[in-house]
Amino acid sequence: MAQTVSLSASPRQATGKGAARQARFRGRVPAVIYGHGRDTQPLELEAKALEKALQGVEPASTIIDLAVDGKTVKTLIREIQRHPIRPDIIHFFFYETPATEKVKLKVPVHLVGNPDGVRNAGGVLDQVTREVEIEVLPENIPDRVELDVNALKIGDSLHVRDLSIPNAKILTDAELTIATVVPPRAEEVAAPSPEAATEVAEPELIRKVREGEEEEGEAAAEGGVPAKPEAKGGGGAAPAKAEKTEKAEKPKGGKES
Repeated sequence: MAQTVSLSASPRQATGKGAARQARFRGRVPAVIYGHGRDTQPLELEAKALEKALQGVEPASTIIDLAVDGKTVKTLIREIQRHPIRPDIIHFFFYETPATEKVKLKVPVHLVGNPDGVRNAGGVLDQVTREVEIEVLPENIPDRVELDVNALKIGDSLHVRDLSIPNAKILTDAELTIATVVPPRAEEVAAPSPEAATEVAEPELIRKVREGEEEEGEAAAEGGVPAKPEAKGGGGAAPAKAEKTEKAEKPKGGKES
């Protein structure tokens, strides 16, 4: 059977975006109640109490006994609007439903068991449909519908027609697939791209790092540009290239003065 929670709300005098923001600033959630021939009535209720009431329940199939101005009415949740970034509820919609009036709503389908095709053949259980629409009296609303999948082999399926919901009329198409067991999915091995193949084909250059080059390499790895090596003063040795140039300028067969 459906779960029932109790909440209290107060009429909201001011409407509009500005009034709704003010209510949220005070820790209240703007809401409305409609249905059963009544005019839409703006309400507000405590945010913490609402979040607590929704913990561990299926919102679509939960009956809320809503107290407004000392009068309690049975309602269903028609919509919950949340902040796009934060989990805060920013607006709530109640639908009043009398005990003698049937309502249309969607209830979740929960799969029970471990299919034979999964246990013995390595198949994969795939749930295609996760909720069905029913028509039912409020007192007979189920919190969820369970479907046994233990007997399913690879290639077998269960459909909406296989569901059994006491005291309710199923409105969803009877031929709609709910769950099926498919063969094991083979792992796909991606072919290497031409660039990757080229990189693999090129030999890797391995050499020892000379003294002084380690710091330059670290600077380059951090995104900086390595500083050019400075010539050492005080009679230090000139670069090897300059030394070769100097030797090339000496006349052949001459002596140094």
